[in-house]
Amino acid sequence: MENSLGFTWDRALLAEKLRAVGVHSVERAAWRYRRSMPEFVWDAAQLEGNPFTYPEVQTLMEGVTVGGHKVNDERQVLALADSSRELLELVTGGRFTLDKATSDHLHLIIARDEALESGAFRGEGAVMLTPGVSLGEHGRYLPPTTEPGGANLRELHTAGVTWLLDEIDGVAEQAIAYFLFAALSQFYFDGNKRTGRSMMNGHLMTHGIDAISVPAARRQEFNTGMVGFYVTRDATAMFSFLLSCHPEFAGY
Repeated sequence: MENSLGFTWDRALLAEKLRAVGVHSVERAAWRYRRSMPEFVWDAAQLEGNPFTYPEVQTLMEGVTVGGHKVNDERQVLALADSSRELLELVTGGRFTLDKATSDHLHLIIARDEALESGAFRGEGAVMLTPGVSLGEHGRYLPPTTEPGGANLRELHTAGVTWLLDEIDGVAEQAIAYFLFAALSQFYFDGNKRTGRSMMNGHLMTHGIDAISVPAARRQEFNTGMVGFYVTRDATAMFSFLLSCHPEFAGY
């Protein structure tokens, strides 16, 4: 596990919660995601520190501009909305796959106005810097090095996804682990957690499991948990946190 993904988690401790995740139809999961899309977009924007309110996100998603905000904040919300719609199209069209091509496709939309290069892994373009993740008092986390051509990250992604699909039977466990794998590996210059959560939710919905959104009210808890994950490489607490955000398990 650690060799393939870079982290571990206590599978025995999480087994009961993971078994309790409800599996329904793809149509049901997609319908619930479509119905809750403004909430998913707002939650994701709030995790990025975006000042748009929930009603403003709803208005913007209806095609009406909202005054009083920076252009970059508006573009971020629109990108999240567009990527959410595209994710739904991929799932309902039977075209979602837990692979690099799908991740690149979603990242191209999610980070189109923010990342140094969108839609490609670090190293696949012209920029060669290796960005770190600020951990506050714990310093900075440095992901795998950006190398010319990006072959190291492609190989890492392929090995990680192959291990997940071959060694982990449960879809919910695969999906959450993928998000954490993407967040730790930092395949892109920016938008890694947003893209990782989209991939996580695509994998869930493709198998009839409701998508997970981290509520805006739990932003600090999420950020604190992610810092602990980066420092310890133990994902058990983040697994529990993300499961507690699942619509079926609030207060589990």
